[in-house]
Amino acid sequence: MAEYTKLEMLIDGEWIGSDKRGGEDVLNPATGQPLAKLPHATPADLDRALEAAQRGFLAWRKVNAHDRAKIISKACDLVRERKEQIATWLTLEEGKTIAESRIEVDVSADIMEWYAEEGRRAYGRIIPGRVAGQRQMVTREPVGPVAAFTPWNFPGVTPARKLGGALASGCSIILKASEETPAVAIALVKALDEAGVPKGAVNLVFGVPADISNHLVPSPIIRKVSFTGSVPVGKHLAKMAAEGMKRTTMELGGHGPVVIFDDVDADKVAQVSVAAKYRNAGQVCISPTRFFVHEKVADKFAAKFAEMAKAMPVGDGMDPKNKMGPLANPRRVDAMGAFIADAREHGGKVAAGGERIGNQGFFWQPTVLTDVPTDAKAMNDEIFGPIAVIRRFSTFDEVVAEANRLPFGLAGYAFTNDAKNAAAISEALETGMVGVNHYGVSLPETPFGGVKDSGYGSEGGVEGLEGYLSTKFVTQI
Repeated sequence: MAEYTKLEMLIDGEWIGSDKRGGEDVLNPATGQPLAKLPHATPADLDRALEAAQRGFLAWRKVNAHDRAKIISKACDLVRERKEQIATWLTLEEGKTIAESRIEVDVSADIMEWYAEEGRRAYGRIIPGRVAGQRQMVTREPVGPVAAFTPWNFPGVTPARKLGGALASGCSIILKASEETPAVAIALVKALDEAGVPKGAVNLVFGVPADISNHLVPSPIIRKVSFTGSVPVGKHLAKMAAEGMKRTTMELGGHGPVVIFDDVDADKVAQVSVAAKYRNAGQVCISPTRFFVHEKVADKFAAKFAEMAKAMPVGDGMDPKNKMGPLANPRRVDAMGAFIADAREHGGKVAAGGERIGNQGFFWQPTVLTDVPTDAKAMNDEIFGPIAVIRRFSTFDEVVAEANRLPFGLAGYAFTNDAKNAAAISEALETGMVGVNHYGVSLPETPFGGVKDSGYGSEGGVEGLEGYLSTKFVTQI
């Protein structure tokens, strides 16, 4: 088996291992076997991290944006140099295919580098005064130390967004990355440390998530909270942050609707949809999940989708022939079984898959459900796994009502060759992102975020940097 990395935390410039600390095993989801022991931060560690973040902020904010960008870019070069090693760790701990892991490492570096460059353009402005000699200026300043929380499904991209946005704006950061997939966050932070980010400006901790958030978020040192994860946890953290009037960015769950009109080539749309649906075994917050297909092309689309799902090679992500790896943990295996059992109880049909693969590791068949009624769990709760639900529709108003019925509003998609349909559905979908005729809604230079219960604020794009900056108005005569 490929070699895994040593697991450590970074607090106040010191790398800390498992000695004399509690912790947990990190598992390989392809085998279910432990990879290494991960240390947990003690309350004293967290207090030290907070104090370090305060000192680190005072030092880092004094570094001009040009020099900050050079340091972050140097770290990105180190990440790219180590891509193969980091990608291997990513696949070992999360399960996604090695090809997907290599892409994620590249994108993680791209995200941080884009933020570094955009930090140089955090412009203010001059406003003409109303009296002679009056000068009115708007300046942008870093908001302060950041507490950031990231999930296990994209252990490179999500930490990169937090690290890049915070550091490029001049903030310090305490990153609490996922305990189930820690290696890539460690690699990113190690690259930043080696590139010359001042001591204390970047801190990395692990532990029981509730204990960490309850310790960090209420602290008066923390001025910004950035969270990517589930809706219930996001709402809880937002309430805690509100007590201290802290800036927040919440990137929460989704249940991606896909509207497929009758003017498309159903086979071609099915082909691109299968690739998007089963990326990272469907464990993607923007994963296309509820496929609403016009009745004229629904049967053809469903048949092609199911055919391709059945033919998809599933296995250890380290084997390049596999196109889908295991689920990341046994909780997702149990969840898939519950969704499918519930769909069957409600009269839904399994057109492909529907079963666990073997009893070693956490593998699940790419699954297609059809004729699932709206009161089934799969039509209401975020699936976060390799299950696609296909339903037919007749009218535009009908499909819009169903697509917007849920409290989620992260990403939505549509496929049509009619310009009027494209414009109408783009406007009608109540989501923070809409992809028309493709699924590529996540880029470093574009805003990523949702509406309704899917959260607020953006990561990526100029909007992402805005979340880490405060506005100050200065008037002088």
